[in-house]
Amino acid sequence: MVHDTQVLVVGAGPTGLMLAAELALRGVSCRVLEQRAEESNLTRAFGVHARTLEQLDMRGLADDLLPRGIQVDEVRPTFGRRSVRLPMRHPESRFPYVLIVPQARTEALLAERVRSAGVRVERGAKVVALDDDGRGVTVTIEDDSGTRTERAGYVVGCDGAHSSVRRCMGVGFSGAAYDTDILLADLRLAGADARAVRTYVGRDGVVLMPPFGDGWVRAVIWDRRHRDVPLDEPLGVAEVTESLNRLAGRDLGVTEMRWSTRFRNQRRQADHYRRGRVFLAGDAAHVHSPLGALGMNTGIQDAVNLGWKLAAAVHGHAAPWLLDSYHAERHPVGAAALRLTDLLQRISVAPAPVRAIRPFAARGMLAVRPISDTLRRRVAGLSIAYPPRDPRHAHAWEGRRVPDARLSAGRLYQALRDGRFLLVRRTGTPAPDPAAWAGRLAAAETSDTAFPALTLVRPDGYAAWAGDDPDSARAAVTGWCGSPAPEMRS
Repeated sequence: MVHDTQVLVVGAGPTGLMLAAELALRGVSCRVLEQRAEESNLTRAFGVHARTLEQLDMRGLADDLLPRGIQVDEVRPTFGRRSVRLPMRHPESRFPYVLIVPQARTEALLAERVRSAGVRVERGAKVVALDDDGRGVTVTIEDDSGTRTERAGYVVGCDGAHSSVRRCMGVGFSGAAYDTDILLADLRLAGADARAVRTYVGRDGVVLMPPFGDGWVRAVIWDRRHRDVPLDEPLGVAEVTESLNRLAGRDLGVTEMRWSTRFRNQRRQADHYRRGRVFLAGDAAHVHSPLGALGMNTGIQDAVNLGWKLAAAVHGHAAPWLLDSYHAERHPVGAAALRLTDLLQRISVAPAPVRAIRPFAARGMLAVRPISDTLRRRVAGLSIAYPPRDPRHAHAWEGRRVPDARLSAGRLYQALRDGRFLLVRRTGTPAPDPAAWAGRLAAAETSDTAFPALTLVRPDGYAAWAGDDPDSARAAVTGWCGSPAPEMRS
């Protein structure tokens, strides 16, 4: 059946743009619909963590993003007069820090990639109905010219917390709103810390302040005294300064405010990330507290997980289970992000008995290296792993993040930039010929003895299979990449 487009992406935020770039890289016809008529300069997200930077590096984007932000290597919570430190230095990554960069700059970089790939972004277009008949999706769209329908092979809703795609799918968005909304403001401070994310935890709430440079910070404020203020009431500098200084227990030296808003703080997750030919990603699939700065990171990683799988389905070489693996892999990651941010939120705005012991408990736990390492790796996304296809016979590497090893030519993440699977063989190990999979597989060699003899690396940088037997490697490649070309099957 002929479709107007192979994949229709709904939403031109970071998740939707990353997904469109992933699809275009693999020759998939896609378009992006965006309800907003103009590009947004709104910055709710501000931190790009190490695993997201690694995946951007796998597409040649990370080095272009780095100059647009500030590298911060610790989070420094202050409880009254006591401060503790959570180092965010990642010795296992090329990116041993959090990159503090306004969301608008990340979107601009991804939009540049999408435009250069020839993907059309259609603004002022809203999806109002979907009909999945098993062979494709009929999409009803409203724009300035009226209402129209078109056909797509697949649809992905990346259209935010109030997703029209999710509503049309009939998928639940389980969770609740917190009882305290968030105040956001961009402020210039007399003595802003440019090397740490400062956090002040007071009796009535918490302030999170990542630095933007030149004395500017983003103030993210939870203040119980403002819980009943309507969301549409203007937020002025006097209200922000009073709340900020009271929660910090000191005058932080606010000299200027250039932007502010209020927004609803929620913890919700879609019950299903896939229903037939329709998928959810990013904030359409999960929303949570900004503590930890996980929202945009989780969404971009959703897109990198889904993109190559959808492309395989479009090109006809996806295994029957492959599209289902998107929900199976990413829903638990989204749930873990909700649990972690909810824990941080509840600790930050805890009742009086807990507030009394917070500084001592936090200092004691973070002084234990395994605890602080576990927390920094979880926040950075470096500990994410997926269940192996066959747990009974799986190598220990399967489903794990593959490190950016030196290869005989370049780095491993550089070798993933064309979006193919990569079969990495340790020097001296025989391996199947990648030419048999007609552009779906590349090969590389490493002398790194920490690697298994053979490792099949997915396009998103996780190990699909590992072992030492070339015949088993061939079977694994066929399972993940599809059958080899007919003339190469012998």
